[in-house]
Amino acid sequence: MSATRAAALLPAIFLASCGVNAVPTAEEAAKKEWADVQAAFQSRANLIPNLVATVQGAAGSEERILTQVTEARSRATSINITTDDLSNPAELARFQAAQNQLTQALGSLRTIVEAYPQLQSQQGFRDLSVALEGAENRVRIEVGQYNEAVQRYNTTIRTFPNAVGAKVFYGAEPMTPYQATLPGAENAPRVNFDAPAPKS
Repeated sequence: MSATRAAALLPAIFLASCGVNAVPTAEEAAKKEWADVQAAFQSRANLIPNLVATVQGAAGSEERILTQVTEARSRATSINITTDDLSNPAELARFQAAQNQLTQALGSLRTIVEAYPQLQSQQGFRDLSVALEGAENRVRIEVGQYNEAVQRYNTTIRTFPNAVGAKVFYGAEPMTPYQATLPGAENAPRVNFDAPAPKS
């Protein structure tokens, strides 16, 4: 290899070793995982109007809880987090709080269902409950994958030599992982609509 060619390769080797490719690759992976988190939460939210309508048909007297679920869903779907917000802990905390409120409201809905055995026997309701349980599990999985991608990105931008490119070329900031703000909120809530009704 000639000295001229070797000299021409040095800048490319330097750039490659300074995270020019590693930083955006890790960042895009984390953004992709965040899109999956949002899709999972949206899938859950999409089930709720039919669920509320089904419960309302059998338990219309429980209007307060049904209203709470509807309002919590509205709040949860009104907060949009862009990929630019992933480095803003306050914005992500707002999103997390709204999703946690919806999770709590769904827990209250579960207590209603236990008091209405005729509701539990409806095939349409059973189908919705299975779909909701699946949606909750998907949320848990997607959040875990997002947090892993954020950890990889944050490690990439903080470790040498990638840290050089992260600061010099990208002005990279750490991303915020999705954190449970309620005790146990990192776990999918128990959505067991087939539980036996309380004995009278």
